[in-house]
Amino acid sequence: MHQVKIKSPATVANLVCGFDILGMALTEPFDIMQLRLLDEPKVIIHNKDSFGLPTDPEKNVAGVVLLSIIEQMNQKIGFEVEIEKHIKPGSGLGSSAASAAGAAVAANFLLQHIFSTDDMIRFAMNGEKLASGVKHADNIAPCISGAVSLIRSIYPLDIISIPAPDLFVTAVHPQIEVKTSDARQILKKQILLKDAIKQWGNIAGLVTGLLKNDHNLIGRSLEDVIIEPVRSILIPGFDEVKRKCREVGALGGGISGSGPSVFMLSEDEVTARDLEQVMKDVYDKIGVEYNTYVTTINKNGVEVMNDE
Repeated sequence: MHQVKIKSPATVANLVCGFDILGMALTEPFDIMQLRLLDEPKVIIHNKDSFGLPTDPEKNVAGVVLLSIIEQMNQKIGFEVEIEKHIKPGSGLGSSAASAAGAAVAANFLLQHIFSTDDMIRFAMNGEKLASGVKHADNIAPCISGAVSLIRSIYPLDIISIPAPDLFVTAVHPQIEVKTSDARQILKKQILLKDAIKQWGNIAGLVTGLLKNDHNLIGRSLEDVIIEPVRSILIPGFDEVKRKCREVGALGGGISGSGPSVFMLSEDEVTARDLEQVMKDVYDKIGVEYNTYVTTINKNGVEVMNDE
C-alpha cells in the first residue's frame, strides 16, 4: 500500500464537565486527507482548502505527527499528504486533532498497522502540543477510536473507550475564533473545594449515564461549574442559546472544546432540528455569522475511504 485516503471526524472535547478528560467524535463535519509513502525521510504537505495553514511540516500539526513517526521508524521513508479541511481551525470542533489523528492513522495504515492505538494517540498528541502548547488527548482519542473517550491519565497513557448512546448532536459555530491557548490563559488557577466536589459528581454521573444509556442522568450531569462560567464570556449569545435549547427539549450541552462552538444533545432528530433553529435565531438576532450542524455521535473514528 503506497497511498490511502481517510475521513477524520470533528470532535467535542470536555463534554461540559470533563475538562481535558472526556471527548466525543461527531459524524459531521470531517476532514479528508490523502497520504502517500515516500522513499526518503521527509514530509511534503499540500493544503486543498482556503485556510492558509502552514506547509512547513514543523509548523503544521499533521506534519509534526508524521515527522515523529519518521523519527520512530528510523528508516528511509517519508510521507506526502494532501489535506482538505472542512473543520475550521479555531472552531472548537477539534480541527487540529482531526489533522493530527488523521495523519497518525493514515501513516499506520500504510505501514501495515505496526503501531497500537495508544501509539497513534501519542504521535497525534505532538500535533496538539503544536496547536495549543499542551499535549492532551480528549479530542485525539475519540477522533481515532470513535464514540466517547475517557482520558484517565496522559502520563502514563490510560484511555478508556465508552460506548456512545444513540443521541443526536446539534452544534453551532459562531464565526469568531477562540484559540485554545488563549482560552486556557483565562482559566482560574485555584478553585473552591465545593466546586470541585460538584464537578466530580457531574463527571461520574455523565460517565455512568453514558454506560447505562440513561438519558436523564446524562442530562442532569451536563453541568460545568468551573470552566464554562469563565470561557462563556468569550462566546456571544452563549447563555441565551443554552437556556432556549433546554426549553425546547435538549438533554443539555455547552461549549465544545475551548469554543466558540456550542453543542447540544437530544434524543431525536426532530428535537435536534428544533435546536438548530433556536441557534440560528439567536445568532441572526445578534448579527454574528455562523455555521450549524445536525449530526450524530461517530462510533468509528477515523475511517479509511480507499486503499489505493
